[in-house]
Amino acid sequence: MRIRMDWSSMRFDWTRVRAFLVTAEEGSFSAAGRALGMAQPTVGRQVAALEEDLDVVLFERAGHGLTLTPTGLSLLEHARAMGEAATRLALTAAGQSVSLEGVVIISAPQITAMYTLPAIVAHLRTVHPGIEVEIVATNDTSDLSRREADIAIRSFRPTQPDLLARKVKDGFARLYASPAYLESIGNPTTAEQLSRGQFLGFDRGDAMIKGLGALGLSLTPASFPIVTDNQLVQWELTKRGAGISIMVEDVGDAEPLVRRALPDFPPFPFATWLTTHRELSTSRRLRVVFDLLLEGLQG
Repeated sequence: MRIRMDWSSMRFDWTRVRAFLVTAEEGSFSAAGRALGMAQPTVGRQVAALEEDLDVVLFERAGHGLTLTPTGLSLLEHARAMGEAATRLALTAAGQSVSLEGVVIISAPQITAMYTLPAIVAHLRTVHPGIEVEIVATNDTSDLSRREADIAIRSFRPTQPDLLARKVKDGFARLYASPAYLESIGNPTTAEQLSRGQFLGFDRGDAMIKGLGALGLSLTPASFPIVTDNQLVQWELTKRGAGISIMVEDVGDAEPLVRRALPDFPPFPFATWLTTHRELSTSRRLRVVFDLLLEGLQG
């Protein structure tokens, strides 16, 4: 249960408590003044003001020095705790203002790593030059739990309880081909005509055959004469007129060497997720990179 502070009952300030604490540790007003960088009379006035605020006597004179009264001794432990808290506050505030340093590993699909990440990472390095970035460009799922990456850009939401995820946006992918290739197969206008073309696959499995079949294309293994699991290579083949491939709209529509293979063909919806460890809540470095990635990917 949180204890509610009675702020109205506090009639002293930290400057006076600090003067008392340093005087107790140094043994005299003059020594405390040197430690605090202020005049001896100023320290004496601050301690006297604290005694008046609290209605107690904190020191007794002993020769040329000072000794704590029983009351002063009992309050010293609390003053030290306040001093330690003030030091932690100052260090935390200082940590917020200095540049962050360290390595952050980002895992991203090949297309995202090629077309989207460079501008984001360049901006990140400009505003936080102490942060070093390692990019793992892969369509495989990096294991965040095993620290294969710190932050991953994915097309699905993770289910592991030790991971945090934020949905970035919804998007669409479409079929693209070069104008010359589409002309070579008669500039198809229907799914049946497009089915006679050659498609670029990721593997020899039947996942794409089933997926495209559900949308109206009639394909067989022979429809995929070229297979590569590297999406960048696949996209370059598409631009060179080697066949038809799937690409996200942002990249496909911006590429002048290709066009949508069948404009009326249904798009493939997908979501983009940003995933990281639960350490995000305690690591300022990860939080900064995560937030910049989120902003950049949403843009």
